[in-house]
Amino acid sequence: MVRVGILGATGYTALELIKILLRHPQVKITAVTSRQEGSPALSSVHPSLSGRIDIRCEDLTPKQVAERCDVAFCCLPHVASMEAVPHLIDGGCRVVDLSADYRLRDAAVYKEWYGHAHSDAGRLATTPYGLPELGTNGFREAPLIANPGCYTSTSILALAPLLANGLIEPTGIVIDAKSGVSGAGRTPKLNTLYSECNESFSAYSVGKHRHQPEIEQVLSDATGKRVDVIFTPHLVPMDRGILCTIYPRLTGKKPDAEILAIYREFYRGKPFVRVVDHIPATKDSAFTNYFDVTVRQNKGQLIVLACLDNLIKGAAGVAVQNFNVMNGFDETTALIV
Repeated sequence: MVRVGILGATGYTALELIKILLRHPQVKITAVTSRQEGSPALSSVHPSLSGRIDIRCEDLTPKQVAERCDVAFCCLPHVASMEAVPHLIDGGCRVVDLSADYRLRDAAVYKEWYGHAHSDAGRLATTPYGLPELGTNGFREAPLIANPGCYTSTSILALAPLLANGLIEPTGIVIDAKSGVSGAGRTPKLNTLYSECNESFSAYSVGKHRHQPEIEQVLSDATGKRVDVIFTPHLVPMDRGILCTIYPRLTGKKPDAEILAIYREFYRGKPFVRVVDHIPATKDSAFTNYFDVTVRQNKGQLIVLACLDNLIKGAAGVAVQNFNVMNGFDETTALIV
């Protein structure tokens, strides 16, 4: 059994992660952390866990977590995560980090987009990016894996086969992305209050969203081309799900069926990618670890439509995929229900 800890256990992603890990035959959850006073029972923080797990949230130091755990899932905000991760690793605990702190390789780029100097910059260049569909080299030995973001996973998986096969221009790609409100986290914010976001639809962080350099970096690394995207996210008044409508420029003419066949070949043997003929909707992948994608053309313009559950395939589910690969388990363990 692998002893597992969750740092920052009160959020939506942590809840989904715990639900998945409770199904995992090789996992025992031995520590969950929170700064809430009084060490509340985890089931009082997440009532849906009542009767399923008997453990309390504790305000533990990373060193204390490392003493109890073999692997830690770090569900802390950016900056807080980079402060905890080195202590976890020094204590002999391997880490899957769900924050953005280790996704970018360049500390200067991190500071530019996140407004904070990176305190563990030496680890950036050697930390694998945890999107198993693009390869898992180094995962088994890595002390740390950087879990991708939800918007980034959707965009990267949608574009990688096209770029790798030279079907589209690597620059000028427009990503029109929409997410449910849970993507903003559980901490109350004015713009995600019910009366603010219900019956409303709006863009945000236009021209400055932090996922843009992550998308460009990973696609450039995966395809050997300098990739440039215009990424615009929108908040949709629904609980969960992401839909990306993407407009890349084709390098030549190919029918939809041939393009979809290239997707299927690229993702052959990848159990959580579904290349579909229909237009996918967020309900199709909700509460699952599946990523759905298809293409259409209009007046010679390629349109890629892709969606996933932002809390599972976009966060907790892919984190467990990474955990499974790190520990030599079947990648699908606990993820197909």
